Amino acid sequence: MRASLALFLLLLLSACGRLIPEGTMPPPTVAVPPATTVPPAGAGPIAPVAANALLAGLVAGPAFSALPVDDRDAAGALASFIESCPRLLTREDASGLTRAGDWRGACDAARAWPQARARTFFTQEFAAVQVGDGRAFATGYFEPQIAGSRTRRPGFEVPVYAMPTDLVRAWPDEVPLAERTGRPPLGRYDEQGRFVLYHDRAAIEDGALDGKAQVIAWAADPVEFFFLQIQGSGRLITPEGEVIRIGYAGQNGREYVGIGGVMRERGLLGEEPGKYAGSMQGIMAYIRENPAEGRDLMRLNKSWIFFSELRGDGPLGALGIPVRRESSVAADPAFVPLGAPVWLDMDRPEAGGLWIAQDTGGAIKGANRFDTFWGAGEDARRIAGGMSARGRALVLIPRAAAARLGADTP
Repeated sequence: MRASLALFLLLLLSACGRLIPEGTMPPPTVAVPPATTVPPAGAGPIAPVAANALLAGLVAGPAFSALPVDDRDAAGALASFIESCPRLLTREDASGLTRAGDWRGACDAARAWPQARARTFFTQEFAAVQVGDGRAFATGYFEPQIAGSRTRRPGFEVPVYAMPTDLVRAWPDEVPLAERTGRPPLGRYDEQGRFVLYHDRAAIEDGALDGKAQVIAWAADPVEFFFLQIQGSGRLITPEGEVIRIGYAGQNGREYVGIGGVMRERGLLGEEPGKYAGSMQGIMAYIRENPAEGRDLMRLNKSWIFFSELRGDGPLGALGIPVRRESSVAADPAFVPLGAPVWLDMDRPEAGGLWIAQDTGGAIKGANRFDTFWGAGEDARRIAGGMSARGRALVLIPRAAAARLGADTP
């Protein structure tokens, strides 16, 4: 699961998510058959703020066969869907759309299904539903590759910490027993035995964890490592060519501040001459060209991410399985069953097509909010760093679930 459940680049642009460009949502980029409104089954009155997919309302989508999905796209989605099946069959679906047993038929069929006929698999096994108004917004995330070293040496001075042993969840003494609901906050016990907030980014950078937490490796560039923390996973490439893959293990419980939002408020970002582009690349350019101000800016984000070393063949998403380039997408599990296929029709063609919801993100909240995964490398960095797409989304659920919800007739 990425930073703060896989926080991605859009968190740079505001405290609660990327600043969505103003203007109206464009129409879908391809024509699809009209949808039929279906009232949410057994949901009762619609809440002012939808808590899950059922409360947001469902619309029966077109038949999958009517969607412009090519064979390569379908084959990649089928492979990722098969990897998701063990979790689909056991986890509770917070969206309210499906039950674990609904997925058994599709998962059994998928394991024996030939990749060359993947499109037929989705046509046969799934019904498309639209959650809420279906108007989608998608961004991108990737797996950064930065210079690192197993040992501390000149040029490699930024510690990559594992989870510290003194980071605990507990209730401060001043919180009355009657108010202790939900999960206790993260913090630590000080020398006097009082529960206090954990060290923030500035304190950690100044050495608060020296000798108190395991160091997995040492990064070369504090700016690159800051952005890797926001992604929540990445690769450290040593001078000897070793690849050390690290993934999100936890965080310090301190508040997240999107530095892009701060820069925008200060008039540093924009399209005008003398301003920096409102993208990851533009933010990094400002920090590098203004090192003192850039360091202070990064320290406004008090959140610090701790890592563990990964041994698998890809960064792990919220399902605990590797996410795959151009097949995995992060979604809000209250509106999309994790492991379910999602079809996106966007004004950025590369963001469109068939995806599998395998991850979550701290800023990926609400119906039809998605974060597309682009793997590792410079092209992944470029695509994800500038991804901002609008369009329409459909969630694919097993036909039995769609029938139970009354959303099986396009």
